[in-house]
Amino acid sequence: MEALGFKIREEAVLRTLTEDVLKSSEIEGEKLDADQVRSSVARRLGIDIGGLQPADRHVEGVVEMMLDATQHYGQPLTSERLFGWHASLFPTGRSGMHRITVAAWRHDSAAPMQVVSGPVGRERVHFEAPAADRLEDEMRQFLEWFNGNTTTEPVLKAALAHLWFVTIHPFDDGNGRIARAIADMSLARSEGSPQRFYSMSGQIREERGEYYAILERTQRETLDVTAWMEWFLACLTRAIEGAQAALSDVIERARYWEKLRHVPLNERQRLVINTLLEGFEGKLTTSKWAALTKSSTDTALRDIQQLVERGILVRNQAGGRSTSYSLAGATVRTVAD
Repeated sequence: MEALGFKIREEAVLRTLTEDVLKSSEIEGEKLDADQVRSSVARRLGIDIGGLQPADRHVEGVVEMMLDATQHYGQPLTSERLFGWHASLFPTGRSGMHRITVAAWRHDSAAPMQVVSGPVGRERVHFEAPAADRLEDEMRQFLEWFNGNTTTEPVLKAALAHLWFVTIHPFDDGNGRIARAIADMSLARSEGSPQRFYSMSGQIREERGEYYAILERTQRETLDVTAWMEWFLACLTRAIEGAQAALSDVIERARYWEKLRHVPLNERQRLVINTLLEGFEGKLTTSKWAALTKSSTDTALRDIQQLVERGILVRNQAGGRSTSYSLAGATVRTVAD
């Protein structure tokens, strides 16, 4: 990724962080608007993507938490910081239809904190968290360990921190998302970089069933963390291995532009080439070029002919009024793909 240049790395980070936010919410059954998330991440990182969409305050809150964890990974994790993340996740003070305690530890006034599934009357209790009167001491120990200079390797610490936090379950809701943010924070510390080129939450979303199963087995049985650690590390490995596939089109574009680095191109030609690489609906014709670049058909035809002469565009077989063009030697994504 370092060899691809700043703009490509920037685009890859934007894509990865967007997926992290989307998938971490999906794990909890919540679907966010992808365009709003992407715009919110881009705006906060100062990335110019054009056509930024306004995001609702819930999306902004989730993005704010994730970016604070990964972009400011070197700062201590404190109870005040965790309360800020929790308030960002629940800006209305509600989880769905239910009012919850926000920016404070749960108090269990109604009932013990349990993870439950199944219909009323036939519920299955997957896990019961420590009682609320233990939270101050449990979280003090957790934060001292997380911020301390232990000999635990940071990647292993990410796995342990995720498990420990979600087992304490200190909030009324949002514990899973915050646990994954804490794990991402520890992974960023292990790499010494805020740049993310793989999505752990994206991989966990792919393996959600096993994720919940291994958490339940670990929490309900002996608290031997070996099986959880093995699963977490294997999942992380799959996330890293899958990053190249997930970012393959970013890398493809980078390589294509590298081939064109010495070719003189005007802004209209650069715009259309990039559009073809990113995904173009239908076939490229002179009229579509003119509409895309806001130019005349004569200018469009002249731009196209220059690229054909330079071997960048090739004329498709159908001729006449239906003449269309494709990029030579590039994998072009269509909207249908």
